[in-house]
This record gives sequence, structure tokens and C-alpha cells, in this order.
Amino acid sequence: MKVKPSALAVFANSKVKAKAEARRLSQAELEKLIASLNEALRAEKEKTKRKLEKDRVATIRKVNSLLAESGLKPEDLKKASAGTRGRKSTSKGRKAGTVAPKYRLVIDGKKHEWTGRGRTPKVFQAYFDAGNSRESCAIKS
Repeated sequence: MKVKPSALAVFANSKVKAKAEARRLSQAELEKLIASLNEALRAEKEKTKRKLEKDRVATIRKVNSLLAESGLKPEDLKKASAGTRGRKSTSKGRKAGTVAPKYRLVIDGKKHEWTGRGRTPKVFQAYFDAGNSRESCAIKS
């Protein structure tokens, strides 16, 4: 047996149908309908809020009864969790730290440094193409 959706559900899912139906009503009727719907929404939000608070209180009572059954106190939980930390964050989204340069060239009094990572800078590539090796410009530590 198929259940027919309510008229309000149909209008909530289709702006076109809602606008078509709204054209049939006067402005005063529309404002009255909107006020009624806003009041119903407020009442539903309040009902949901009360239910969540009731569930929270029930959960707290359940936890307290479990603590009493096991002979623990809330302070014991605080002590036990004091040494633990939350989840470690992954390295996603964090930028890698700066890396010390591994190679140095001084050309015309200008110092060029490169970490050896990523694409070879043009200055270093020209130096290597001229027959020089990476070891010749490596920074000795």
C-alpha cells in the first residue's frame, strides 16, 4: 500500500508547485500561513531540544549507575584520562618545514642555494650542463 505524501511535503520538495499554490492565495492568507508554519517549526525545535536534553540526562544517569556498580568515582575517570591525548592529527594539510640548502653556487658575487629537492633551478642546471658535478657545489658540513 502506497502512502500519499502530505501537501506540505510536496510543496517543501518543489518550489514550482509551492509558487503555483501561493499564487492562489491572497497576501494576507500567505502571511497567516507563513506565521502558522513558523510557529509549528518553533514548536518542533523546542520538542527536539527537550528530547535531546532528556536523552542526555538519561545517559548521565546510566553512566553514574555504571560508576556506582563498579565502585569508581568520577575523579578516577579524570585521572585515567589525564595522561591520554586526543587523536594525532595527520600530516595532511600541514606544510613541510624548511630544509637546509644542500648546494651553493656563487656567480658574479651572487649566492645561489638549492636544497636538492624539486626541479633543478636554471642556474644550477646551466652549471651542471657545463660539465660540473653536484659534488663540486655541495655544501660541506
